[in-house]
Amino acid sequence: MGFERTTASTNKDQFDHFWHQQGEWVEEPNQRRGGESGVQRLSDDTGHTFYAKRQIGHIYRSLLHPFGRPTVLREYDALNSFEQLGVRVPHIVYCGVDRDTEHQWRALLVSEALEGFEDIDSWFADGARERYHPALHERVLQDLAQNLARMHRGHWQHGCLYGKHVFVKVIGEGAEARAEVALLDLEKCRRRISCQRAAANDLKQLRRHSSFTDAEWQKLLYFYQRAFGSAVKGLE
Repeated sequence: MGFERTTASTNKDQFDHFWHQQGEWVEEPNQRRGGESGVQRLSDDTGHTFYAKRQIGHIYRSLLHPFGRPTVLREYDALNSFEQLGVRVPHIVYCGVDRDTEHQWRALLVSEALEGFEDIDSWFADGARERYHPALHERVLQDLAQNLARMHRGHWQHGCLYGKHVFVKVIGEGAEARAEVALLDLEKCRRRISCQRAAANDLKQLRRHSSFTDAEWQKLLYFYQRAFGSAVKGLE
């Protein structure tokens, strides 16, 4: 089995090829939004790892899509836009939709694994504060702030910005080590008219649902406001 990056597709043969690939469930299918959604881990012939989000009847409704649209298509739109904005996210391998025999939506989004990354809450819980040089911690916060600022300046709101959806990778050792931060789980992303509103909502959510200390949070806000270009009210 081999994977090549592609675009959103309604080609049935291509969809069936990816749909029938099976792997270990890393997120068991759960019932929501009128259907079910789960995530499997897949591998290709070269040993590379991928994640496949599988959905049946799992839709969202909006003014543009009052009858419902698979949520993976919203996530696909966000992933593409984020890459164009310079926000680090998983690379898309395949996205496709189809209808089953009962005319329910089936949808699939396959992305490359973020090799070497770990969610930031687990990273802290595993002793990162003690293991790494203080300069590395500043680089983590700065890279996260820059990615968030690019997202918000593009008028995107993540909508589920928890620590478990912020991933970090350390490259190198000692005081010269550098960090890369990536964002995951873009299923609830949406465009906002006000980038300030998108920023305020996401950052308040991240503050509530992450394990940053007060000092780390203030440093993150400092880097964020420098990258964003202005202060975001009510975040102190």
